[in-house]
Amino acid sequence: MVDAVTREEQHRRYRAVAERKRVVKLVLRYVVLSLLALVYAFPFLWMVGTSLTPADVVIQRDRPLFPTDPAWSNYKDALTVLPFHIFLKNTLLVAIPTTLGGAMAAASVAFAFARLRFPFRDALFVLVLSTMMLPPQVTMIPTFILFTIPHWIDSLLPLIVPSFFGGGAFYIFLLRQFFMTIPTELDEAVKIDGGSSFHVLRHVIFPLSKPALTTVALFSFIAHWNDFLGPLIYTQSMQKKTLAVGLTAFKSLHGTEYHLLMAASVAVLLPILIIFFFSQKYFVEGIVTSGLKV
Repeated sequence: MVDAVTREEQHRRYRAVAERKRVVKLVLRYVVLSLLALVYAFPFLWMVGTSLTPADVVIQRDRPLFPTDPAWSNYKDALTVLPFHIFLKNTLLVAIPTTLGGAMAAASVAFAFARLRFPFRDALFVLVLSTMMLPPQVTMIPTFILFTIPHWIDSLLPLIVPSFFGGGAFYIFLLRQFFMTIPTELDEAVKIDGGSSFHVLRHVIFPLSKPALTTVALFSFIAHWNDFLGPLIYTQSMQKKTLAVGLTAFKSLHGTEYHLLMAASVAVLLPILIIFFFSQKYFVEGIVTSGLKV
């Protein structure tokens, strides 16, 4: 009887010690994650603080992170001193078509690699993936020369049209991995009813691939929203500039207006944060499930 009580007491102590260790590990984990989050968030906090700092204080080294008297007029000045409504319109004209067209094009190519059987399929897939190792500088000059033939320079077409031809190797890979997790029995059921591969893609693959498609669309939208090199190369007039290129107008030979530049940068970043906030569920689900099957 005494031995049984002693053993029960020992088990209780072991459980208590194990629980304390678990709590300590959990606390340490959250402390480390909080510190990392603060480190990653500091540049954004500095940008917000600078955007609210008056012009005569912004270059001082000992200024606080957030001013005691915020200059909200910086946002009004930043968005009115330059034609930001034109920059926003051009950015949306590029980001929305490329997001939709690129996602559909990548999904079509990924469906072919995941579901269709044709000669050298795997070799072609490896060839597509190998294009990810090519730096964009390699194709920059040939692509520019190509777009001079139809006189597309100083227009938005060079920024939009290429997305409709494949969508990008990374997006193809991501969608192909997700499509391979969908049971092939669903394809056979559609084909038994007389459906084609297009019907399989439209009525089976697309409805079941919302997380992956949302992830691709989010990646594509952010990439084209923040694209600087493309608009810098192909657009020349102020009426064709995008937001990323328009921000450089605050830098001149006479110096940089940091308070206006940071205010405009915060305004440009807010739509991305809002979109990610409302789509993060599908984004995380698409990233996780796309790697379940190779």
